[in-house]
Amino acid sequence: MTDQQKQDELDQLSINTLRLLAVDQVQKANSGHPGAPLGCAPIAYLLYHKIMKYNPTDPLWSDRDRFILSNGHASALLYGVLHLTGYKLPMEQLESFRQWGSHTPGHPEYGETPGVEVTTGPLGQGFAMAVGIATAEKHLGAIYNAAGDNHVEDPAHSSHTPVDHYTYVLCGDGDLMEGISHETASLAGTLGLGKLIVLYDDNLISLDGATELSYTEDVTERFKGYHWQVIMVDDGNDLVAIEKAILSAKAETTKPTLIRVRTVIGYGSPKAGTNKVHGEALGAEAVKATKKNLGFPEDKSFYIPEEAGKNWLEAVDKGAKAQAEWNAKFAEYSKAYPVLGEQYSRTTAAKMKEGWEKSIPVFPTDKPVATRNAGQVVLNALAKDVPELFGGAADLTASTKTIFKDSPSFHVDPKGRNVFFGVREFGMMAAVNGIAAHGGLIPFGSTFFTFSDYCRSALRMGALMSTHGLYIFTHDSVGLGEDGPTHQPVEHLMALRAIPQLTDFRPADANETAAVWQLALERKSSSWMALSRQDLPVLDAEKYKVLAGVRKGAYILEAFGKDIVLVATGSEVETVMKAALELKAAGINATVVSMPSFKIFEEQDEAYKLSIFPHGVPKISVEAGATMGWYKYIGREGIAIGIDRFGASAPGPIALEKLGISVGHVVEAAKKLVKK
Repeated sequence: MTDQQKQDELDQLSINTLRLLAVDQVQKANSGHPGAPLGCAPIAYLLYHKIMKYNPTDPLWSDRDRFILSNGHASALLYGVLHLTGYKLPMEQLESFRQWGSHTPGHPEYGETPGVEVTTGPLGQGFAMAVGIATAEKHLGAIYNAAGDNHVEDPAHSSHTPVDHYTYVLCGDGDLMEGISHETASLAGTLGLGKLIVLYDDNLISLDGATELSYTEDVTERFKGYHWQVIMVDDGNDLVAIEKAILSAKAETTKPTLIRVRTVIGYGSPKAGTNKVHGEALGAEAVKATKKNLGFPEDKSFYIPEEAGKNWLEAVDKGAKAQAEWNAKFAEYSKAYPVLGEQYSRTTAAKMKEGWEKSIPVFPTDKPVATRNAGQVVLNALAKDVPELFGGAADLTASTKTIFKDSPSFHVDPKGRNVFFGVREFGMMAAVNGIAAHGGLIPFGSTFFTFSDYCRSALRMGALMSTHGLYIFTHDSVGLGEDGPTHQPVEHLMALRAIPQLTDFRPADANETAAVWQLALERKSSSWMALSRQDLPVLDAEKYKVLAGVRKGAYILEAFGKDIVLVATGSEVETVMKAALELKAAGINATVVSMPSFKIFEEQDEAYKLSIFPHGVPKISVEAGATMGWYKYIGREGIAIGIDRFGASAPGPIALEKLGISVGHVVEAAKKLVKK
């Protein structure tokens, strides 16, 4: 037997070891998806054994290649790889697949399992987040690589390229059917993400049956139309052909690449090539048959032949060596570029520059300011001291006011911090999640608040991952006016507040907006802010201790007395402030509360909560949106003034008045409750 034959045999043994680890995980759990792991194991083996740069003992090494399992239902494949390559994922975790408390959940979860780059499962979103990850790599590479200082004798020296990694994706038919893949594939082509390589598990089978039942477009021509390179591999077991395709993908630096790999779902099992192997355990007899077909003992589960185990574990030494070499080069880089070296180390560790918050402006009270405009002022004030801020809008930059005035477009110059995402709201926010998961940047996306419906699944994923992405929404109520009910948010505030682990912000004025930006950056998790189109009076930041108040989620603005509590958010704070003055003239002394964040308020202790919403005091909430959720704070006897219907096309002030958001309505309701 030649050396090549021996290597081929070892490769096949290693691949089949991975296949059967996945099968055993699914079978023991009696739940999961064995088909994709059986078909895609050669792809995973080639990537992790030969192609990718990573260190299993340091899963967060900043210059590692990233692997995204977009078809997250194939998680047993990834868990098998992570165990075999030496990540901290012991065999008992594979044996606890899909069980309570394990680190091997049904779909990969970021932060739960070492080596998992993003949470995937909702199809298409892994693909989209990979576009964000590749975007981050391109931008950071432009910022840090060969920084070009004249004093460096050899700026092209390899030590001066600290950002040099690829993003690999494994996806399936379902990913490419989802609309988000169309949005972000188009964006990736436009942005020229040459280090994004997608391997498409092209097995012709979906859950319902053959893909021809629902999916007949020419995928190759589709992606060529997006300005991608497309390569076809006819046999998913042909390691030479797959490797050749990947090397061709790496050689194309101006376009992302889609590699169509014709695989056989459930390869080696009696159910191979059918939808019966997609989403359920094979069954005991079929497992035995599969093991027999692949030359493994039928009576052994979670079995790793010694030669295969050693072969897979070569990744440990290889990865440690690669990172050690990078560390040495980065030390040289930091000497040549001390400012950039410090910035890279700081931002990849998710640390803010000391004193960064001092650049946040305080707004004077002499004229009203729309909170979207205040947001633009804050964003640009932060630009210098928070260089990791990076993002844009879904073709609404002029409306959402989310643009760095002194930076070019990323599309034109990858050093640029302005990303023009186009009309792709869902794809934009998923890409923001990917950029955040990559590290080194704090990304944001923005659009009109009503279009948060398009974005919602991505917001949920960001919250689930607790990545540090900012979702900025403007035109936050019917107060936006003439565009009418299609564009006027009603249910959106409460709908997004319902998402766990997602911080909500609806500031009342420019100074609350400044405070919201500070907290959104400090908290290092996903958050959204809803900002106004219309101008709002500015609160005196010192008089009302705005930053300290926003830090509590809700705080008292005026304390005329305890006859009644008036609580509001956003633009309606102005309404209750005016109502409180009228009530005072009528002998009713109100406490006025601004509540910019439900989530942050819920984090306070019970004593503070009771100081804001004391027992036995009548309460009225005022918010230009759905009233659902307010009764938790105002009680069953309280009055929630809001909008529980769709809006109407009219100038903003008229729409608000007609829909009951008015000083008069608040005063009338308060008099009924207090009965003085």
